[in-house]
Amino acid sequence: MKHHLTSNAADASENKSPFKGKTGLTRVWNALRYSIDGLSAAYRHEDAFRQEIWLALILIPTVFFMPANALGKAMMIGSVLLVLTVELINSAIEAVVDRISLERHHLAKRAKDIGSAAVLIALINVAVTWLLVLFG
Repeated sequence: MKHHLTSNAADASENKSPFKGKTGLTRVWNALRYSIDGLSAAYRHEDAFRQEIWLALILIPTVFFMPANALGKAMMIGSVLLVLTVELINSAIEAVVDRISLERHHLAKRAKDIGSAAVLIALINVAVTWLLVLFG
C-alpha cells in the first residue's frame, strides 16, 4: 500500500507544469503580467471584446451620474465587468478549440455556441440590472 501512495506522488510530480511553483511576490508579479498579456491579446484579436471594452468605457463612468444608491451603482458596474469576464472566457474557449483543430466538428461548434450563449446571458444581465436599478 505504501508503495502505491509513493508511486502516485511521483506520478503527480512528473505531471506538474513547469510554469507552476513560483511563490510570494514573484507569483503575484507573474500572474499580473500574464493577466495584462491576456487582456492585451483579447483586445488585439477579439472584435467582440474590443467592442465590449468601449461599451464599458462609456457605461461605467455613466453610472456615477445615475440616480442610484451605492449598491445599485456597484451592481451596474459589476454587470458590465461580468460581460468582459465572460467574453474573456469565451475567447479562451474559442482559442483552445481552434488550436486543437480548425476542421468542423459538432463538439467544437457546441463549445463555441455555449460560450457565445454565456456572453448573451451576461449582456441580458446588464440590461436587466440597469433597468431594475434605474426603474425598479
